[in-house]
Amino acid sequence: QVQLVESGGGLVQTGDSLRLSCVVNGGTFSTFPMAWFRQVPGKEREFVARISRSGDNTYFADSLKGRFTLSRENAKNTVYLQMNNLKPEDTAVYYCAAQSATSFKYDIWGQGTQVTVSS
Repeated sequence: QVQLVESGGGLVQTGDSLRLSCVVNGGTFSTFPMAWFRQVPGKEREFVARISRSGDNTYFADSLKGRFTLSRENAKNTVYLQMNNLKPEDTAVYYCAAQSATSFKYDIWGQGTQVTVSS
């Protein structure tokens, strides 16, 4: 059974940086395209970024380009979301997701990590 465990969230101030980590336990990490999403209570879940199996290709939500970067270390079964120049509107629960070989969508999810940016 594949499990995703996020960490790195917290309370920061506007302009600060955070790096979220997502460790994948079980399965073959290098075969999973990975992604991050975020959700604010009462709103729909929002796509943040995705990364290919090899890490060579990344794609970001337009509003986040230039502030967020995404990387992965397949040897450590870990994907990282580096968030810079954080803004209050970045406040959300951030979820890591994996796309299994049998799915056309992200079908394995972590429990989420809270990011709060104060003004």
